[in-house]
Amino acid sequence: MPTVSSRIVSALLPATTKVFGVMGNGNAHFLDAVMAAPSLHFTAVRHEAGAVAAADAYHRASGRLAVATTTYGAGFTNALTPLAEAVQAGIPLVLVVGDAPTTGVRAWDVDQALVAKGLGATTFTVSAARPQATTTAAIEHALHHREAVVLAIPYNLAAAEAADEVFAAPPAAAPLEEPAAGDIARAAALLSAAERPLILAGRGAWVSGAGEAAARLADRLGALTATSGLGAGLFGDDPAALGIAGGWASERTAELIEQADVVLVLGARLNQFTMRFGHSFDPDARVIQADIAAGPTSPAVTDFLRADARLAAEALLAAVGPREGARRWSTTAADAAFKAHDAREDGDAAAPDGRLDPRSLCRALDRMLPADRTVVQDGGHFIGWAPGYLRVPAPNRLIMVGTAYQTIGLGFPSAVGAARALPGSTVVLCTGDGGALMALADLDTFIRAARRAVIVVFNDAAYGAEIHQYAVRGIHSGPMMIDEVDFAAVAAAFGARSATIAALEDLAAVEGWLASDDDGVLLLDCKISQQVVAPYMQEIVAVATGKR
Repeated sequence: MPTVSSRIVSALLPATTKVFGVMGNGNAHFLDAVMAAPSLHFTAVRHEAGAVAAADAYHRASGRLAVATTTYGAGFTNALTPLAEAVQAGIPLVLVVGDAPTTGVRAWDVDQALVAKGLGATTFTVSAARPQATTTAAIEHALHHREAVVLAIPYNLAAAEAADEVFAAPPAAAPLEEPAAGDIARAAALLSAAERPLILAGRGAWVSGAGEAAARLADRLGALTATSGLGAGLFGDDPAALGIAGGWASERTAELIEQADVVLVLGARLNQFTMRFGHSFDPDARVIQADIAAGPTSPAVTDFLRADARLAAEALLAAVGPREGARRWSTTAADAAFKAHDAREDGDAAAPDGRLDPRSLCRALDRMLPADRTVVQDGGHFIGWAPGYLRVPAPNRLIMVGTAYQTIGLGFPSAVGAARALPGSTVVLCTGDGGALMALADLDTFIRAARRAVIVVFNDAAYGAEIHQYAVRGIHSGPMMIDEVDFAAVAAAFGARSATIAALEDLAAVEGWLASDDDGVLLLDCKISQQVVAPYMQEIVAVATGKR
């Protein structure tokens, strides 16, 4: 007898192979149906927030639909922070939750649809008459609009017999936004006349498959290239590739980007960090943005082209002619461009307070870690180091769940999703001590899920972002401090390898393992200094204090 829950699972099968969650009263029957489906793999996390974060990261790494599940009530509300992140980051995610029975609310029920609406997530509530059709509609909405949605199962219907339905076809691919011919002609004219053209690509360029066309367009124009943080690695090791723009840019990269007279932005939203608070581009530069958004996403945009990034890049490639010789900026700036990508401060062997300098630590780790790596970032001040110093092979190898909503504490579960999506890669999780403590329950999940992983805890015994933004302005630092935690001992208790790194020389003991392909999880408790401030944080403070 098909049940409502089994019909839901049938609708999910064409869209994904992974489900992440925590079992409770409201989703027990749904998970029973998941376990009965041979092509679905369920990963049990330890906290409901981890379920959504892991599913989110799985999508970012694999491109497949993200599916998470929790029970009703407290299970649902525990998942709200990563759900808000998924909404704001434009992640196609379906959160399957239990809900109040159709017979009426109980003392412990809340209006979950209203709560989800407040975050920007649409709720689809299944019925016994059309559970598969409703699930398919939720999947289509998530994929077509690149949005997180909630699929609610009323408690008394989860195991109820489902009515016969006409088989719901798998969701069709989202229609691509074609660029207007007039917009292409205007943008092509600007790019052809530019003396110093730059192509800046973001995550949208990666999702749309625009990488090859963008690289060919850059070569034809003699343009330099850069990416947003979420587009890191799109242009690989091309000599004209400057690396990440904005707050994570090297000084030389930032200088070259500011010299561009025409900037083509493909699939990047130009947030305050990519824009360095409005200082990334020359004020007189023409900035052409090609994006599926309804309109320009930054005041810096002078020419907006509503289109899928790949289709826009391909149309521009057909519309511009090749540029030769001295008119090629990528040729005249070749030496500067080659040096810009990695032109960062190497840091000192130790900071003035004797603790690790995070810059030299990241330099050392970058040399030791295997090339096939997937870097996962938690949030916090330390986010200023790994994206700039650790090379990533492609945009789906730098996973940052939490940056859209400005949250910390999603690192461990995000790494779970990355490990499930890319089991052959070495997952490198970078987290702060504050975020690690917040997400500690899912350290256990990550150790269980990862084939091979390195956890780097940037342990400065503080909430570093608050120290650098507020303590410097005279606000009492007491609430910003964290008692020193021995994360190496915690990891060992969970069954992982571990080492305390108090000086660069301590890495020698684990260098061989880092460079190997041995299975297992290694946690490095890195005692870093509070005195080394990331460049992006310096910009935030300068803007906040009116010094910029």
